[in-house]
Amino acid sequence: MVFSTSIFLFIFLPVVLAVYMVAGPRLRNITLLVSSLFFYAWGEHIFVFLMLGSIVINWLFGLLIGVFRNNGNSGRLPLFFGVGANLGLLGLFKYANFFIANLNPLLLKFQLAPIELEEVHLPIGISFFTFQAISYLVDVYRLEAKPQKNLIQMALYISLFPQLIAGPIIRYKDIAGQIANRAIKLDHLVNGIQRFIIGLGKKVLLANVLGRTADHIFSLPADALSADLAWLGAVSYMLQIYFDFSGYSDMAIGLGLMFGFRFAENFNLPYSAVSIREFWQRWHISLSTWFRDYLYIPLGGSKRGALTTYRNLVIVFLLCGLWHGASWTFIAWGLYHGVFLVLERNFFISLVLGRLPRPLQHLYVLTVVLCGWVLFRAESLPHAGNFLLAMITFTTPAYFDSQLYMFLNNEFYLALTIAIVASTPVLSKLRHMLTQLENEPQTGTTIIRSISSVCTAGFLSCTFLYAIASIIGGDYNPFLYFRF
Repeated sequence: MVFSTSIFLFIFLPVVLAVYMVAGPRLRNITLLVSSLFFYAWGEHIFVFLMLGSIVINWLFGLLIGVFRNNGNSGRLPLFFGVGANLGLLGLFKYANFFIANLNPLLLKFQLAPIELEEVHLPIGISFFTFQAISYLVDVYRLEAKPQKNLIQMALYISLFPQLIAGPIIRYKDIAGQIANRAIKLDHLVNGIQRFIIGLGKKVLLANVLGRTADHIFSLPADALSADLAWLGAVSYMLQIYFDFSGYSDMAIGLGLMFGFRFAENFNLPYSAVSIREFWQRWHISLSTWFRDYLYIPLGGSKRGALTTYRNLVIVFLLCGLWHGASWTFIAWGLYHGVFLVLERNFFISLVLGRLPRPLQHLYVLTVVLCGWVLFRAESLPHAGNFLLAMITFTTPAYFDSQLYMFLNNEFYLALTIAIVASTPVLSKLRHMLTQLENEPQTGTTIIRSISSVCTAGFLSCTFLYAIASIIGGDYNPFLYFRF
């Protein structure tokens, strides 16, 4: 069950909200927990017990780490086994197939019997709730959070459905107080609904429309693509993945507000960055800061010299790529970004980039990120190489495909235009100017606020109705997180 489906929008969410509103404060956590477990079991069936097992194990390890720390011990031993259990769980279900698929050819080469293993199912969202569990154990060990003694509250933290299968990654220390005590406020509910609709529009009206074209172009023989078609496919995917990911984050933040939770922002106009370092400060913020705080800094960060810093950056982004999926393309994508971050740390290169005009810095980031998304999207490394080659081979004859023109219609070009504008700071600046006008003590302030309210209501209503029509009438609604 995903957010952009009729069953979630018209059955699950209204029923859960209604029950949650009438439930007393003592029953709200139980209501949300039961709803979250049902939400996960709807798609993953028996694997909900895997998540329940993870909850109990991490709850026990958290208590054990707390006991060790209270008795003056370091707590490293239970932390080691707790983190190891989480990584083992992730490794088994996410990487076993990949490991065996790459190991068996080597075994055959040395005339050894290959490993026979039935394909291991990848539970949706396992990377998200595993990383949340690890951050909980580490924060308890660091004395930045108290161990949770209430199993219900611990289970709710791990399984909370608004961010369970698509993020953002929520840290326990940031939400512990809200799990224990939160209030239902009308303005939070209204703001949550508005934020959810914006996210739904991003996903359904922009990402899905652009994704149809991107998927079709990437399915064509890369060595027969014309340069303009290859660039169109790459740009379409670049915008699709941004509005899909940020759309799900918006919906998660909106749902959180409806139930009294405040989640941190997860995207901040990443395509407006002027360096790859800044891009990662703006893109999937909960993930990049997780790797920074729980891997990069423990490895030594940038405090042990340039070579150690470069090593740490490469390790972090190698693992970041692997986190996204068990594939050589994801590994290459992670290393690719790690290399550019190392290059930007180099004194001479950073000096050159810093002296470039800002538009050229911005163009550099867009080019690097765009080529990286080709690696991320391609089915294999040879496919990625051929696709990138097609983007710079301007003598390649155009690939004639009559089906392509089904996607290159007015809806696509409108979505492409809106997506390009919405990925820049233009709309946020206009919103800021409008807010300043509304707050100025002038006689026209009331009229401005009224016009703004009417326009906002009209925009949200049209977005929601058009999104619902697209969901009901369309058959293309991909869930990009299934590999995460």
